[in-house]
Amino acid sequence: MPSPAKPAEIALAAALAYAQGADAPETRRAYATDWRDFTAWCAKTGLDPLPAAPETIAAFLAAAAPRLALATLRRRLAAIARAHRQAGREFWPGHPAIRGTLRGIARAHAAPPRQAAALATAELRRLVATCGPDAAGLRDRALLLLGYAAALRRSELVAIDREHLRLEAAGLRLTLPRSKTDPEAAGALLGIPRGRHPATCPVRALEAWLTASACEFGSVFRKVDRWGGIETRRLHPDAVRQILARRVAAAGLAVPAGETLSPHGLRAGFVTEAYRAGLRDEEIMGHTRHRSLASMRRYVRRARLLDDSPAQKLGL
Repeated sequence: MPSPAKPAEIALAAALAYAQGADAPETRRAYATDWRDFTAWCAKTGLDPLPAAPETIAAFLAAAAPRLALATLRRRLAAIARAHRQAGREFWPGHPAIRGTLRGIARAHAAPPRQAAALATAELRRLVATCGPDAAGLRDRALLLLGYAAALRRSELVAIDREHLRLEAAGLRLTLPRSKTDPEAAGALLGIPRGRHPATCPVRALEAWLTASACEFGSVFRKVDRWGGIETRRLHPDAVRQILARRVAAAGLAVPAGETLSPHGLRAGFVTEAYRAGLRDEEIMGHTRHRSLASMRRYVRRARLLDDSPAQKLGL
């Protein structure tokens, strides 16, 4: 019979569990994938992954450069650094071998990042027009409109529970217990007023879905099976991407060249539409919960690229 764990062992195990939970689940999954890729490459080449020499890491980055984007390579490097720190090993990401290899890869392979296409109000009208009165249509309408009106990330959308919603005559109070930019779970409270147009009102759409799904507690956005049955399982974050892709195809929307279709386009569309309506930076950031003004203003520059161009002053 094994001996019971000592208090010190229990405390160390608890500390390790908290340390592993410091990152969001999506981040942990991404780092796990990165680490598996690196260790598999090391196994093939006969090199040690832990501790890894700077030259080993540089060689891995060079080998992976033809198949991975520069941003992914940098995340691979972050995952390798994290594994070394957790193992109590020294790691120097700025080593000349690593830094020089990354700079060379950037010059040879880097391309402008493809941003999510902004899905603003005009696009949302077309998307929700494809949503019928069936269970999947009611769910998709509520998911898309709430995601847009609240500028939610897909992880935030699928994490909504019935207990987070407070429906009132004027609209909806939505509590977000935690999000990507809120690791300490300070929480955020968002107000979503009722829309002027019933077909695109996020509150009415949500009420219709809650009634159809008989949702009184637990996850709000759930899986709908092929027969229209509503399950109790919470949607996976990737399901938001799949739903959006189906509705975009049904609506016949085209994504601009150089941009990608992504649920992040709902947030980009919100910022774009809010700036067109004349809202101030602080008003938008208070709603989107962006921590960086520069990050949020990237959407603004795209929205106002022609309006703010100095070329319009040339008298052409």
